[in-house]
Amino acid sequence: MNKTLNIINGDACINIMKEAYIEGDFLPWKDFLHEGSVPKGLTLEELSIIRANFISEYGLGEFSEIYKNFKERDNQLKNYKNYQRVVLWFEHDLYDQLQLLQLLDWFATQELNNIELTLISTNNYLGESSPQQIKKMLHYAIKVTPKHFKLAQEAWSAFRESTPKKWFKLLKKSTSILPFLQPTILRLLEEFPNTKNGLSRTEYQALLVISNGIDDAHDIFEKSQSFEERKFMGEVIFWKILNNFENYNIIKRDIHKKLTITPLGRELLDGKHFWFEIMPLDRYIGGCHLSLENLWCWDVPNKTIKQYYFSKVLNELLVVK
Repeated sequence: MNKTLNIINGDACINIMKEAYIEGDFLPWKDFLHEGSVPKGLTLEELSIIRANFISEYGLGEFSEIYKNFKERDNQLKNYKNYQRVVLWFEHDLYDQLQLLQLLDWFATQELNNIELTLISTNNYLGESSPQQIKKMLHYAIKVTPKHFKLAQEAWSAFRESTPKKWFKLLKKSTSILPFLQPTILRLLEEFPNTKNGLSRTEYQALLVISNGIDDAHDIFEKSQSFEERKFMGEVIFWKILNNFENYNIIKRDIHKKLTITPLGRELLDGKHFWFEIMPLDRYIGGCHLSLENLWCWDVPNKTIKQYYFSKVLNELLVVK
């Protein structure tokens, strides 16, 4: 039995880490928690069922196979006592930081005894690092302390609330012990519909790129990613955004698979329409179920989140008191 368990964001960096002679077993967490329901009050196993069901409905595989992978992942985690050392390797982006919060929240309630739990939180993308760079990261491992646990538990709980109010309030809290939490909080808030046209930041960036004449799907993805301070989204999720735009006549695809913005798309981009009046709003961000009856929007100029009521008569948003 290896003495070290390395928990990482996904499969992409495993071979690089092995080339760097990183000792131990590897556990890829593999869940894009910034999409889909992540409700409160569930055990790890219960949440895995919810996540497997969402990922299956998202079109990324059969539920039985996805759930089987989650069960194997969870069982390997629960066997952490077989190791002398557990290392959490997580990047600085939204995808990784939400996974890190989930794991720290889980470990906070476990008996660690003499098990060494350490964190390597890096602003390098592990899958794009060289073996030499990976090896150097070992020097920056820090011991996880009760302060890490306390902050992670608060943040993970706030993320799973039915409203984003507590998540937003974390922006005013000192979170330096988890140095990438503040930008993570902000970036997730930017995925709520904005108050100009109801698009998330990712949706807005994608439509803006298309409006500027970039017509190849992969080029649109790459250009949209260039706007990100910390890239976090995979292509599969991005294609879903483009498909939604195409299904609701925001963009169109010609016989050569080139994408262009439609007149309706330009009006949407200019704020003459709200995205949720065109495409029905029914999605989750963490524990918050967004709908016209529970409409939370990100005010970009003022950097604040509020609950709104959409008036079809006035075609505008009204703040819910």
